[in-house]
Amino acid sequence: MKNRFLANILLTFIWVALTGSFAFANVVFGFFLSYFLLFIITRGSGRARYFRLVPKVVSFFFFFSYELIKANIQVAWEVGTPSFHMKPGIVAVPLDVTSDGEITMLANLITLTPGTLSLDVSEDKKVLYVYSMYITNREDFIRGIKNGFEKRIIELYS
Repeated sequence: MKNRFLANILLTFIWVALTGSFAFANVVFGFFLSYFLLFIITRGSGRARYFRLVPKVVSFFFFFSYELIKANIQVAWEVGTPSFHMKPGIVAVPLDVTSDGEITMLANLITLTPGTLSLDVSEDKKVLYVYSMYITNREDFIRGIKNGFEKRIIELYS
């Protein structure tokens, strides 16, 4: 997988050098063009993990960006308006992720999202305690984390 990623990066740099444009859009286009070329060239080789992982990473990036923007707007609205809409609370979120890396990634993504904070992980690593500014329904909050960040982390690590 490392070899394909390095080949993808090398082809991207070749594309950028040939076009002479270091614009962000050109680099991204070169990356996806070289990704597509590598996919066509190596099709049927049986080592397709890289080609399954890249779309998942891109999808995860856009999902996290959306969640980050949504949370920033919600917190900015709370700060900017005179009324008080917060319903803070601490929720115990049962975990489906099992490895230390997956748990750390989930906890960090929750903490990076404004209005939420990962507090602790249980000793048996089956529960993550999360503080949130907006807990209207605990089950909906847990479902949001499980169907959002946790589901996508499991997809990335599988």
